[in-house]
Amino acid sequence: MAITGAAELLATWEAGLAEAPNGRALLLHRTARPDVDAARLPVLPVGEREADLFALRRALFGERMQVRLACSACREDMEFDLDAGEFARSLGGWGGSVDEGDSSAGSAGGSGSAGSGPVVRVRQDGWDVEFRLPGVADLTAAARAADPRAALLARCLVSAVRDGAAVGAGDLPVPVQRRIAEAVEAADPGADVTLNVACPECGEATRAELDIASYLWTELDAWARDLLLDVHLLATSYGWSEPEILALSPLRRRYYLELCADV
Repeated sequence: MAITGAAELLATWEAGLAEAPNGRALLLHRTARPDVDAARLPVLPVGEREADLFALRRALFGERMQVRLACSACREDMEFDLDAGEFARSLGGWGGSVDEGDSSAGSAGGSGSAGSGPVVRVRQDGWDVEFRLPGVADLTAAARAADPRAALLARCLVSAVRDGAAVGAGDLPVPVQRRIAEAVEAADPGADVTLNVACPECGEATRAELDIASYLWTELDAWARDLLLDVHLLATSYGWSEPEILALSPLRRRYYLELCADV
């Protein structure tokens, strides 16, 4: 991953100010994956996007992530550190295509695709089902439906065959739907990053989703506002333009700011 320059990051931040959380997440993903066509990013498996954002966070702000969470039992505040690099490595190995047989799961020989992404295959009790790993676009569209689960099933179903006859998503029995969900979770575990933290005060465990897109945006917002203050101070002191100031390395900018403070 190429480390984006200060000017490009400021442009991303500025564009994101007018966006909803989903739009900001997409802007961050574009920053993380400039090698991928922007139209393809929303259909990549969710776990792949999460791994990309953890890698971007690591490149921009380092390994250590500070997390604050309230205990669900006693409401005591808990603060702890996470390793962004470890998360990126653990989420970066999502498995592409998975074949769920009648009694066991195993790796399929290669990555299947159904228009836009990897698929899982489930075979059970005469059923043979192929299901595309959901992307952010799929989850967003399904969330707007009256029945999000059914909408996601219909949207990502590639094919379903029962004893040689094609079947629609609405006719899939609950046990087969459950096996599909299990296969998707096995193939794309990073799609749901959940923390399970024991409270040091009462000992109860608290589960919470780690939304890396929101976390990273908050950090980027604070960084951008601090940087613009630095630009203001240096421009006032030296008469330099914003591009000239942003072209300086962070170390040199900090040194000039210290000189300004001594005047």
